[in-house]
Amino acid sequence: MTIKPYRIFAIGETLWDMLPNGKKVGGAPGNFAYHCRQLGANADVVSAVGEDELGRELLAFYRSVGLSTQSIVIDSQHPTGAVDVVLTEEKKAIYTFRSNVAWDHLHANEETLSALYRTDAICYGTLAGRGKESFEELKKMIAAVPKTALKVFDLNLRKPHYTKETVMEFLALSDVFKLNDEEVLIICDMLGWRHADVREQAKRLMDEYNFQLLMLTLGEQGSVLITANEISECHSVPVNVIDTVGAGDAFAAATLIGFLDGKTLDKINQNASDYAAYICTQPGGMPQIQTPFSF
Repeated sequence: MTIKPYRIFAIGETLWDMLPNGKKVGGAPGNFAYHCRQLGANADVVSAVGEDELGRELLAFYRSVGLSTQSIVIDSQHPTGAVDVVLTEEKKAIYTFRSNVAWDHLHANEETLSALYRTDAICYGTLAGRGKESFEELKKMIAAVPKTALKVFDLNLRKPHYTKETVMEFLALSDVFKLNDEEVLIICDMLGWRHADVREQAKRLMDEYNFQLLMLTLGEQGSVLITANEISECHSVPVNVIDTVGAGDAFAAATLIGFLDGKTLDKINQNASDYAAYICTQPGGMPQIQTPFSF
């Protein structure tokens, strides 16, 4: 692993994935920060857990994998978050999120806000803004980062935990946008655009919002990266899929690291695709990495 000089924060939900074969620590921010760490960056999570056994276990796990817990608030009034995960016959994950949990009452302490002033990138999604309280707090944290920091919006739509209004506001705030082929159609409906080829619609989103980078994942069909002047397509290599939990977060983490490194778009896309494919061969969103990756 090559050590990277980047300071990255993932903001939002911290929870347990209640998988068919037992529970594993999950949530997109934790997955994303974990994979950034695996690829050499200094990445941590801003979130909240309950003052309960699940919260204590979650914090202990984060520490065991090298994630700091100093930006995770302990909430004595609300339980630690959890999501019930069911895998389809195609091994695709279906999520049911528990409501009114600690991360719905997310807030940043002064130490966290001070750290955000010096960050290179932050990542967040719609789940972190599903409640008014957490949405307003998240916007405060986005506003705290320096102008040079990349603001990464991983759409991560989970019904019924988003609104058109919050999605549109996040889009306007962000420098980097990640979504999948199913989410492209939902965004098109929100914007009143007719459905067309998802790559064309992704390019239109890029032009409309002037992102520095757009990531489009296409499942088994691969991935597309788009900047103002370039488009890169990568076709996935077939692997023995155990589950897809965390694969999108792994792809986003590897893409961000490559983008911060200034690598070519094709190289970033291939590296991120290979890394995400490997994660699909492992159980859960934060598996122990057996294969060395050094991008």
